[in-house]
Amino acid sequence: MTHTEAVKRVNELRVLLQRANQSYYDKAEPIMSDREFDRLLEELASLEDEFNLHDANSPTQIVGGSAGVIEGVDVKVSGENSSSQKQESGAVDYIDGSQTMHPTPMLSLANTYNADELRDFDRRCKDILGHSNYTWFVELKFDGMALRLRYESDKLVLAATRGDGRKGDIITKNALTVNDIPAEIKNNAGNLVEIRGEAYMETDVFAAYNQSRIDQGLQPFANPRNATAGSLKMLDANEVAKRPIRFFAYDLILNEADQSLASNVVTHDAKMHYLESIGQRVCKTRWHVKSIDEVLAIISDLETSRKTLPFETDGVVVKINEDVYRTELGFTAKAPRWAIAYKFEAEQAETIINDISLQVGRLGTITPVAELEPVLLAGTTVKRASLHNEDEILRKDIRVGDRVIIEKAGEIIPQVVRVLDINTPNRSEPFNMPEECPACGSKLVRVEDEAAWRCNNVTCPPQVRIRIEHFASRDALDIDGLGSSIVDQLVTAGLIHSYADLYKLTMEDLLPLERMAEKSAKNLIQSINASKEQPFERFLYGLGIRHVGVTVAKDIVAAFGSLQRLREATTEEIESVHGIGIKIAESIRHFFTNPEMNQLVDRLVDYGLKCEYESNIVENAKLNGLTFVLTGTLPTLSRSEAAALIENQGGKTSGSVSKNTSYVLAGDAAGSKLDKANKLGIPVLNEQEFLKMIH
Repeated sequence: MTHTEAVKRVNELRVLLQRANQSYYDKAEPIMSDREFDRLLEELASLEDEFNLHDANSPTQIVGGSAGVIEGVDVKVSGENSSSQKQESGAVDYIDGSQTMHPTPMLSLANTYNADELRDFDRRCKDILGHSNYTWFVELKFDGMALRLRYESDKLVLAATRGDGRKGDIITKNALTVNDIPAEIKNNAGNLVEIRGEAYMETDVFAAYNQSRIDQGLQPFANPRNATAGSLKMLDANEVAKRPIRFFAYDLILNEADQSLASNVVTHDAKMHYLESIGQRVCKTRWHVKSIDEVLAIISDLETSRKTLPFETDGVVVKINEDVYRTELGFTAKAPRWAIAYKFEAEQAETIINDISLQVGRLGTITPVAELEPVLLAGTTVKRASLHNEDEILRKDIRVGDRVIIEKAGEIIPQVVRVLDINTPNRSEPFNMPEECPACGSKLVRVEDEAAWRCNNVTCPPQVRIRIEHFASRDALDIDGLGSSIVDQLVTAGLIHSYADLYKLTMEDLLPLERMAEKSAKNLIQSINASKEQPFERFLYGLGIRHVGVTVAKDIVAAFGSLQRLREATTEEIESVHGIGIKIAESIRHFFTNPEMNQLVDRLVDYGLKCEYESNIVENAKLNGLTFVLTGTLPTLSRSEAAALIENQGGKTSGSVSKNTSYVLAGDAAGSKLDKANKLGIPVLNEQEFLKMIH
């Protein structure tokens, strides 16, 4: 390779790897597997060394993505000075949505994938230290989102993301909604405490949460990590509290402010015990061993046993236990020399791409999908795999007829890793995104700064189907009996073309449908009519405006009071509502300036749907100013029914227990929230006691 060719390839790799970093860390949407990223990173490092093309901003020298990616928030840097590791307690005002410098950088880890590479790592440590007196600490590598927690005077004053390793986004309010993250620590003698850990979602809970999103007509998350990262970067802490996020602390950072603590906690094993003693949740699955052979034996056992864990793990972290030897080994520009991640190989399979089809989403997003020769992968038969977008297809040069390797990203969503025999002659033509929507023939458009193509035809049949399902979903108009199969039949038969058409359906329209008996038809008509009584905020959410979720709809309705006032509002007026960013404001304004959507809204108003804000708080409300946390299964009330009763009486509900919680309403199988309430001395009510309180 010539120097000119090397410069070209280095620039290509830097752009590609930086985009991959941003997609993984900032957007929680990985565009390549960890193994592929590491391979490309190794190629880049090799070229930089061989041709002396080093750059301080190269992906080989920096960690993660960028910071300041919380939507709708102007980013400012606050917190610690990067040149100092010592902070006066209370000297800094940490503002959610701004950035903070990490006194000790949040570095990434070097990766290894086999026993020989792990033995080489052990040998390098031995050569640098000149002895083998150290021991090894082995812990699971969680597939979640790394967080930094800071406690001053035993209170949590800061929670931040990794960001670019030097600075991250402040998300303290969101972190406080996670039950495993205590607002206060105990038995700490007032030491300043810096903790690193991982936020994640358990596999079964994530699956249930994703299904609930599908039921509501929302886009499911690709895997638990994406769901966790996307949730913690939301603007609304109340909405984050509804997400099933958990947390493991995995490291204690000892700096200049912690001399008394640092002198007593001198091994990683001791740090983990200390974290437990102050009330942090740490993973029990961890090992302290003497040799690399014992480490490899643990890894061998985990290759099988990890599949029984309640959460996803993509490997183990192997680190020297003793701090004194860590100090001697030091760091490279982006990773410690005393720790390494051993990554498990993702399960893969080989198959053939028979075709590339296009899916149309609720908001018109066009997603290319590989139609595969069926193949068994990780216990299920895989027939389709998402290709994400046009850029991804072109980058991997994926074509119809190719033999490809597929794997499950996060062991959930199938994806194409690479093409086999890419130089085979007589391959099919490269993929080109069609100019027209495959469903309705409308011209596709690509929004600036987005990878996705969109169909903006609001009458496009797939979009219509998904929008109607969303409109009828539980958090919107809650039309019982209007499932996807019924919607599909109604649209196919030409009986409905929009959600407004639901209100003109008759028994005669419904009875000819497949599996539609007279009783079912009658119940559906009654449910459609009953939906007219749903409050304005559900109506607004059901319209399916981009970026407008349940909580945003409530805030908008409370702020403007009526549909008419909202339709007249400017972008600036909408953005002035607390918690509403410019993207949301522009999206709402765009919706109400679209003549076709306005006609649909006019029809819904004519059919009698509520379009004015109605406070549901009763006169002489008995729970004014009180905050409740619900946990467990109640005997007769559902969670939503109990929450509605609380709100009707002027109270509020929260997803996490803190010192500001007034009562915990507990049912059967109550978990960690009940434990935390008992520890904090917060009153706990059963359903009978609660009903007695409000009646």
